[in-house]
Amino acid sequence: MNRFMLNVFHRSRSLTFLTMIMSYREQMIFICSILILVNAGEGQECTTIIKSMEYSCSGRNLTHIPSSLPFTVTYLDFSFNFLNSLHKCVFPVLFNLQVLDLTRCHIKHIENDSFYNVKNLTTLILTGNPITYFGPGCLNTLYDLQSLVLVDVGLTSLQLQVNNLTKLQELKVGTNNIQSLSLPPFMSTFKDIRLLDLHANNISIITTDHTVVLREIGRNMTLILSRNPLMHIEPGAFRNVYLREFHIQAAFVSINAQKRCIEALTGLSVDKLFIGSYRMQWKIKVSDSNYLDGLCSINFNEIHFIQKEWSDSEIHMFHCMINATKITVKGGYFNSMEHVPFHHLKELYLGRTSLSIVPFVSHIPSLEKLVVKNTMHMTFNGVHDLPLLHYVDLSGNFLILKDCCKQFFQRTPNIRHLNLSRNSDIRIVDKAFSGLELLEELDFHHSKLVIVFYLGFLQGLKNLKYLDISYTSITLTNYMTFQDLQNLTVLKMAGNTFGEDIFKYLLQNLTHLEVLDISHCGIEEISRTSFTGTQKLRHLYLSKNKLMILDFLAQPELKQLTSFYVDKNSITNIPLHVLQKLPTNLSEFDLSSNPIDCSCSQTDFILWIMQNQNILKQSENIFCQSILLSSDFRATDFDIDTCVHRKILTIVLSVVFVTLVVLLSALAYRFQFYLQYCCILLIDYRKPQECSYDAFVIFSSYDEVWVINELMENLENGVPPIHLCLHMRDFQAGKSITSNIIDEGILGSRKVIVVVSQHFIDSAWCRFEFELAQSRFMMERSANIIIIILEDVEERKSKKVFGLHKYLKKNTYLKWSRDPLSNMRFWIRLRRAIKKQ
Repeated sequence: MNRFMLNVFHRSRSLTFLTMIMSYREQMIFICSILILVNAGEGQECTTIIKSMEYSCSGRNLTHIPSSLPFTVTYLDFSFNFLNSLHKCVFPVLFNLQVLDLTRCHIKHIENDSFYNVKNLTTLILTGNPITYFGPGCLNTLYDLQSLVLVDVGLTSLQLQVNNLTKLQELKVGTNNIQSLSLPPFMSTFKDIRLLDLHANNISIITTDHTVVLREIGRNMTLILSRNPLMHIEPGAFRNVYLREFHIQAAFVSINAQKRCIEALTGLSVDKLFIGSYRMQWKIKVSDSNYLDGLCSINFNEIHFIQKEWSDSEIHMFHCMINATKITVKGGYFNSMEHVPFHHLKELYLGRTSLSIVPFVSHIPSLEKLVVKNTMHMTFNGVHDLPLLHYVDLSGNFLILKDCCKQFFQRTPNIRHLNLSRNSDIRIVDKAFSGLELLEELDFHHSKLVIVFYLGFLQGLKNLKYLDISYTSITLTNYMTFQDLQNLTVLKMAGNTFGEDIFKYLLQNLTHLEVLDISHCGIEEISRTSFTGTQKLRHLYLSKNKLMILDFLAQPELKQLTSFYVDKNSITNIPLHVLQKLPTNLSEFDLSSNPIDCSCSQTDFILWIMQNQNILKQSENIFCQSILLSSDFRATDFDIDTCVHRKILTIVLSVVFVTLVVLLSALAYRFQFYLQYCCILLIDYRKPQECSYDAFVIFSSYDEVWVINELMENLENGVPPIHLCLHMRDFQAGKSITSNIIDEGILGSRKVIVVVSQHFIDSAWCRFEFELAQSRFMMERSANIIIIILEDVEERKSKKVFGLHKYLKKNTYLKWSRDPLSNMRFWIRLRRAIKKQ
């Protein structure tokens, strides 16, 4: 216990000494570090977005910034946690931190120098915190701050203590209770400010005094006053104010207030003016059709307008826009577009309106871009005499165009983009694009095309780079060619029908093609020569077809392919030789929703799927199609090890089987005579045999003289005669030797006489005959072999004949002698042995 107290005393003295030699700021940092270490570990761990740089701790119920964050972190999302108050000890030292998101962390108090440990922030987000106290110097250390977000924090004024934020570019203070546009005077030195967002506040009156600082800041700022209850703007309050963008959508308490306030904006210069209503607002009826006349006193280049007002009389909407360069109307309740002599109009965008006809714009020679997307049935009578027009988008208007397209675009030679998609019926005639030879993009998707003359369909469009004829209900045949489209890079033909063998000719001239989409076309097969000449193809889409084979994928013409989509087809497998020749740059391969064959015969393919998850799109939707596996069994879950073991076992068994077959074949060839004899014996040995001979004599041809002069003379000419079977006399001519030995000799004789001599030992036929005889009498279990030793044979030599040596040791044999007395006994014993049953 004393030792413990002594350690505590020494440590306290050390801490006291350290605090004495530190400055006040260093002491605070030191104390904060200790507090952070004490609080470390509360809440859950943060998610790493980019290691050592970006982390998200959003929604983890944390009450302190985790000390485990590396000092190199540059982005921290700490939104939806619990901090209550900010002070100097809340943050660890994170001098590299640039973006800090503290959205809805229940912060009520922000003390001075709260952000000292994160003083290099460029973006600070405090959205949705019920802040009741801002320390006068709470933001003073953020010299590099560029974006400050104080949305929905209960602000009542723009008089913020942000003197030191001279690099501030964005100040977002929307959804508060600010009642005045007046900015602090010191902000006139903030030359980098480019956004002041005051949407959804409580500003109702704007006077000249409120815009003094605004007038001095510069020309590059966006001012957002949308959804404020403006009632009055002092005339001249915005005189000599220059803005990049000015948003005043739904910013007035009434139509009359809107009319008066717009008129009071005299002298305002703005590049882009956003005015009108929001889409979610109800349309209202106005009695004054000139309620937009105040726009004539505003200098603007672009105007973006959503009109929710309507009138029984014609609303004069465009006559104050004659100097605009771009007009965007995303919603409007007007039935016709008044004839206005626009001076500088370059772009006209008409969204959903009440128009029933595409406006006549041929009187606007400066027009470069025309977009009409009404999503309602419209009539189009064409445009002409517009030399600068290069972009036309009439998609989604349910147009019915007969004899398209040159008659609708006369003397408009510079059109490069033409979009007629999502319309009704379009009838294409011969040389349809005459006069539009500069076209680069042509889009007909989801419009029903009726092509009168196939060969002239796209004639003359040598500059065309993008063509979309997807879902146009056409059938592509050999008569539809793309021979003039040498510069085409994108071709989309999905959802159509293809004639037989069309691919042999269709893509031949498209040497610059990079993107090809032929999805959902019912294609069953693509030949290997289909992509001849398309060496630059990078993206190929073949989804929702009926393909079963992908052999074409290994062709050298597709070596530049990076994306290949063949999902929702009938692919069961891809052979190994195709997988080995896949394009080396392939980074996106979609095989999902195909009936993959997950069997041991496809282990190479399944293994490839497992090893290439980085390029396979929707790999979790690559399922197996097998009777043994469920329909939701993923290919990546297939057990290849089982197949490997089974394959090894199969190989081993196959090798063993082949070895046995070869070995047995060799043995069968070597012992074919014995096998033949055994078969005969197995079939016939129990059948009663009628023997034609008394004895079959096995002897060497070198001993033939003795057999004829002695054996045959004494046995066949004796009393009673003994009938011998001799091969040189009794074997049938034309019959194989083996058959004669078996049929005539062994099976046709009651006994077998074996004449043993040195010549017998050396004769292969004699040894063979003796072995056959042994096998027969062994099966019959009878001693019907009589051995005559014609001359002495060495014991070691007798062992050359299988069974001979053993037989001589166990059985009685006869030995030939030239002695008369012995000779007489020899013949008596021999006759007795032959006659014995």
